[in-house]
Amino acid sequence: MLEAVASYDNWIWHAFFGVAGSNNDLNILNASNLFNSMLNEETEDIPLTVNGVEYKRGYYLADGIYPGWTSFVKAFSSANDEKRKYFSKKQAAARKDVERTFVILQGRWHILQQPARAYSVNVMKQMMYTCIILHNIIVEDNGFALTENDWVYEPVHNMQTTWIERCETYRRRTKELRDREVHEGLRSDLVEHVWANRETSESETKSD
Repeated sequence: MLEAVASYDNWIWHAFFGVAGSNNDLNILNASNLFNSMLNEETEDIPLTVNGVEYKRGYYLADGIYPGWTSFVKAFSSANDEKRKYFSKKQAAARKDVERTFVILQGRWHILQQPARAYSVNVMKQMMYTCIILHNIIVEDNGFALTENDWVYEPVHNMQTTWIERCETYRRRTKELRDREVHEGLRSDLVEHVWANRETSESETKSD
């Protein structure tokens, strides 16, 4: 199974490969390193403001199986008003970007569609990550990448030295990440933001 974060230019920002079987989406999420740098305070928070409310960091669009964490924004399973219905429609449409990226990845590298039992787990991981790296190179070389990707990742060096302090930081950050109240607040503010901008987006669609 492949956990990936992709933008609508088909650029893959994060990928974690795990063997299928007992691993479902949640187990893959718990095993991946998606939030490691944030939990260990190795990267700076990038705040954003939605509907006049400031949040500490950005978010990922996810489907319903993902937990109610502050960094995940999911559609409503039962939308009972026009605002939520409209938001769920927009969220589902935007979330198809990663699905489209998966299709392109499999279509470009046919080895990913072949039976894999003859390979070891380590070899399968190397194959998957190699295909993803080559995919990003092609996207950038063709000029389709929307963001300049020539930056170098430089982690924030945490000055904490003791094991107890590192554990305390991890515990505090984990609590922040799993704050369901913030999760619901962000989604509600996004509902209002998307609804307030619906007339602009609809008029642009009609003019096109």
